[in-house]
Amino acid sequence: MSTRTGLGYDSHRLVAGRPLVLGGVELDSDRGLDGHSDADALTHAVIDAVLGAAGLGDIGMHFPDSDDRWRDADSIELLRAAAGSARGAGFAIVNVDATVVMQAPKLGAARERMRERLAQALELAPGEVNVKATTGEGIGFVGRGEGVAALAIATLDG
Repeated sequence: MSTRTGLGYDSHRLVAGRPLVLGGVELDSDRGLDGHSDADALTHAVIDAVLGAAGLGDIGMHFPDSDDRWRDADSIELLRAAAGSARGAGFAIVNVDATVVMQAPKLGAARERMRERLAQALELAPGEVNVKATTGEGIGFVGRGEGVAALAIATLDG
């Protein structure tokens, strides 16, 4: 048995007219993330972390934005499929730790709902998933409020 670790990163631009979805939770915001699917940067980072740890490529290989099947897709369902692929390759997902980097809105109580949604999709206990938040401290695209970034790390045994 070996323990493997994968790292995921995603970022999306904030735009008017779209819902802001992070970790499968819609947040109260006048702008949302621009993308082919629901543009859930947090869930996309977790997907890449899980796929990377399993040696199964990345989100773009499994759910390409050139394929209309994934237009406006629910990223939690994509995570569920990616986790299933990892399990199908002989891996058990042990835990996930993730960080959302955004200026506003503050995640506050939504973090616990995000944790629960991600854990459910991964078939983990909520305590095996952690979601943190930080700001861009006024620096770069995040600090200027132009977008959101997310990072995730996943540990798998197989």
